[in-house]
Amino acid sequence: MTSSKKPLIIFPTYNEMENIERIINAVLGQDASIEVLVVDDNSPDGTGLIVDKLAAANKRIHILHREKKEGLGRAYIAGFKWAIERNYDFIFEMDADFSHGPEYIPDFLKAIEESDLVIGSRYISGVNVINWPMSRLLLSYFANVYTRIITGLPVRDATGGFKCFRRQALEAIPLDSIKSNGYIFQIEVSLRIWKKGMRLKEIPIVFVDRRLGASKMSKKIVREAIWKVWYLRLMSILGRLK
Repeated sequence: MTSSKKPLIIFPTYNEMENIERIINAVLGQDASIEVLVVDDNSPDGTGLIVDKLAAANKRIHILHREKKEGLGRAYIAGFKWAIERNYDFIFEMDADFSHGPEYIPDFLKAIEESDLVIGSRYISGVNVINWPMSRLLLSYFANVYTRIITGLPVRDATGGFKCFRRQALEAIPLDSIKSNGYIFQIEVSLRIWKKGMRLKEIPIVFVDRRLGASKMSKKIVREAIWKVWYLRLMSILGRLK
């Protein structure tokens, strides 16, 4: 990748002290042009304080402190705005728990050169998920089938959270109008970009469930995704998904 391009990896965090320093170092090691933004929702375990110290010693590390936990969607929206204001070219979503492998970042940076949104897909070349119970794997797989049928979004992993956006793609959608948080946040952002006629591309990744820390998955997140895909379809039919 040419050094003139500015990629930013956004990590939304809540109680990730066991992972955060290791994942930041692993990501920064992928390319000298990469910078990191941690959006921390006032983690009680001191994640934000750890990143403060890292940022003080390395200008490629940044942190955005938020007052309280408001969900994944709100954290990413805050991070997107921060990145857009500072003119980063490529803006990543990435989990801080090593479920998204840093080794795939060069693949994203190559693919985004000819795309507006690149999605790391667990389902584009078989089923590539490690350490999930069968119940969760089936829920995720069929949730994506369900989403594709209802919304028409032409991707196999609409709920995945390992993504790279061209800045112009995020600038083209009304970030303040997105109120979704969990799985549905990932679906809505991709759907809005696709409806703008922009280029989506999936690349294969292997997803490895976290080994340290606690999952943020909840029944509320699943329920939100089940009903809100119908809301997104209705908004699309009415021409209001812009």
